[in-house]
Amino acid sequence: MRAMILAAGRGERLRPLTERIPKPLIPLAGEPLIVHQLRWLHRAGIREVVVNLHHLGEAIERALGTGVDLGVRIHYSREPELLDTGGGIKKALPRLCPGPFVVLNGDIWTNYAFRNLVDVRPDKAHLVLTPTPAHRDRADFHLVNTGGTALVHRGADNNVTYCGLAVLAESLFDDTPGGPFSFTDPLFKAVDAGEVTGEIFNGTWVDIGTPGELKRARRLTA
Repeated sequence: MRAMILAAGRGERLRPLTERIPKPLIPLAGEPLIVHQLRWLHRAGIREVVVNLHHLGEAIERALGTGVDLGVRIHYSREPELLDTGGGIKKALPRLCPGPFVVLNGDIWTNYAFRNLVDVRPDKAHLVLTPTPAHRDRADFHLVNTGGTALVHRGADNNVTYCGLAVLAESLFDDTPGGPFSFTDPLFKAVDAGEVTGEIFNGTWVDIGTPGELKRARRLTA
């Protein structure tokens, strides 16, 4: 299985820090966040990783190189025009397929066991979800067990948040446009069609999107 780390975003909510350092290179426990993420993938047996680049992408590429020092092979997907999450993944599909692949946001800290995902074979997508944190205004989804399968739904019963971690099938991107688009566009369509499975993760998860959450991640890793 291969994986993609979404690392192209500008990190607007962490400005002015992210005006000089891309969010995936923010140090935690003495190393850039993205280095920890690559180590997580390596421990799960994943050796081929795509990293998309836009904002300060040259700095990420200089820091990581080919990935040989981390035991992985990094393929860079450069985006002269920021393609958003969906467009970025679609552009990288030739390096991620055939077969399903792991996608993780380049700004999450977690102790999730990535090896749990390497044998997952979803029809469209399989999402890692967590009980919605108190600082979140709303939840993203809820799960409904149907015939022994936990299907992801959207609606009034939402009580879990997407962790920025998933296994995706190439078919999720059928009939999607060229250029920029959000990953949520095809994802919500698949959810509404009953084609997305999910699991609940109750461990450590931090979405490092705000100064407050960055401080929390640094406390956890001190």
